[in-house]
Amino acid sequence: MTAITALVVARNEAAQLADCLARLAFADEIVVVLDRTTDQSAAIARQFGAHVLEGAWEREGQRRNAGIDACTGPWIVEVDADERITAELAAELRYVIAVSPFAWHELPVDNYVGGHLIRHGWGGSFGKPAYPGLFRKGAKVWGPQRVHPRLTLDPHKGPRLENPVEHLVDRNLSDMLQRLDRYTSLRAADLREAGDPGRLSTNLRRVVTRFWHCYVGRKGYREGGYGLAIAICAALYPLLSHLKATLEDE
Repeated sequence: MTAITALVVARNEAAQLADCLARLAFADEIVVVLDRTTDQSAAIARQFGAHVLEGAWEREGQRRNAGIDACTGPWIVEVDADERITAELAAELRYVIAVSPFAWHELPVDNYVGGHLIRHGWGGSFGKPAYPGLFRKGAKVWGPQRVHPRLTLDPHKGPRLENPVEHLVDRNLSDMLQRLDRYTSLRAADLREAGDPGRLSTNLRRVVTRFWHCYVGRKGYREGGYGLAIAICAALYPLLSHLKATLEDE
C-alpha cells in the first residue's frame, strides 16, 4: 500500500535531481514531473524507480496539479529539485502521517546560498521560512499564475513539523540575479494578462518598504553582504515586474 508519495516537479534539473531523489527513499512512491525537459532528468528519475510524467505546461500551477493527480498515496510530500529531505525529517514525516488527523502541515525550511545557511532577511520571492509541503491528496490545489501560484488549502491545518527541509536556493550572487530576472519576466506576463500592471508610484514605494522589511524587520543585516543582496532583490521584484509588464512586449 502506498502511504506517502514524494512529488518532485522539475525542468532541466539533471545536476540536482539525483541528490534530491536519493533523499526520498523513505517514500512508498516517487512521482517526478518534467516540464519541457531536454537534459537527462528522465533517465535519472527512472534510475530511482520514479513514475515519470513528461509534458509541456506553460504555468507552474498546471504542472504541479498534474503531479498531484498522478500521485496514488493518501499523503503527498512535495519538494523541488533544489530541496533535500534529511533523515530526521524523513522519520518525522513517517510518524506524522501515521497519527495526524489534519489535512496538511507546513515544513520549515533552511535556506542556503552556496554553502552558507542564511537565517535572516528572506522575503518576497527570495527564500521561504516554511511551506505547506505535507498534505493529504485533495487538500492542496495550485492556482493558474505563472510564478508563485496562489494556493487553495483545506482549512484543517496541522502543526508545523520540527525538522527543516534543506533548500539550496542559489549557488551564488549571479544565480540570485538570474532568478530575479526570470521571476520578474513571469510575473510581468501575469500582470499583463490580468490587465492591471499597477501604478509606478505604488511600486516605487514598495521598493522602500520591502527593503526595510527584509533588511531591518527580518534582520537581514545580520547576514552581511548576502542579507543586503537578498533585500535588494526582494525590493526590486515588484518594480521590475511592473516595468517589464508596461515596457516590454510579450
